[in-house]
Amino acid sequence: MTEPIANGTLREIDGIRHIHYDGYWIRYYEPPAESLSAKKRLIDALTRRLFNHVENGINIPGKRLDEARQAHDQEQDPALKRVKAAMLAGALFNRATDIFTRLVELQDLGVAIETDNSLMRECGRCLMEALELGRHVRHRSGEEGIDELWGEPCKAFSISVKAFYESRYIKIAQAMRDIDRIAAAMQDAFPAGSLYPQAAGLIANLADAAKCKSETLRTDPDVFQVWPQFAVAGECLCCLEPTYPLSPTKASFRLAGQGRRLLRDGQALISNIARARVPMPKSTAGYLERCREYRHSENEVGLGPTWAA
Repeated sequence: MTEPIANGTLREIDGIRHIHYDGYWIRYYEPPAESLSAKKRLIDALTRRLFNHVENGINIPGKRLDEARQAHDQEQDPALKRVKAAMLAGALFNRATDIFTRLVELQDLGVAIETDNSLMRECGRCLMEALELGRHVRHRSGEEGIDELWGEPCKAFSISVKAFYESRYIKIAQAMRDIDRIAAAMQDAFPAGSLYPQAAGLIANLADAAKCKSETLRTDPDVFQVWPQFAVAGECLCCLEPTYPLSPTKASFRLAGQGRRLLRDGQALISNIARARVPMPKSTAGYLERCREYRHSENEVGLGPTWAA
């Protein structure tokens, strides 16, 4: 039997260096040399990416931390308190970034910054409190929280840059796995004999492009090829029209509408996972169940694999 490939194995594929994790070969990027400034740049990038993927309105400047805390502590309504907790988390993250920025500036001026520096401890405290409050923050889609992404700036603060890069490959592999699971469920829901006979090929194109997107950094020159392919693959799937039988019934029109929504929601979910580069387990589980229900509905009205033009 072939020996399993160990996680962390490096290999050049088509002239590009890849690293293996959990069954996937992922594009490899050399981590920067360890330094306070490198960690600061990493946390800055992760914080920007975090706010890009979570619900609107929570990117509160760090200088307004006291206001955000007061608003949260005084709120009694559960729904409003959840949103204010998310805003407080945003303010805490930004306060931590503010502190880290000043520490790096001092280091650049030749001031030695020890790991037990009081400002470093305050930075860590802000990040840990933000992580605890992060369970109240929802993904921009509104479907679920996205704890994996929310915790990344905290992780980057507490471990080495190299270790953080390694942890990201694990998350990307998990994201790729869920993209494949979603694509397989979509293809099963839309076989060749369904109302959307061209869907399977378009779904496969989207899954391949999404996995490529998830492993490619925005600073990579290849992004000018990767992103357009990903965007167009999603557009093609969303624009797909049904192919009706010669004598369509009300049931076939109803299923066509449900199928269009299912395809578009699947495209959106795959896109969200690929862009965030982390799994979204709650949304994925719910979507897989919807695919099974749709497939069952097709079979009930005779639009399963045996129905064909």
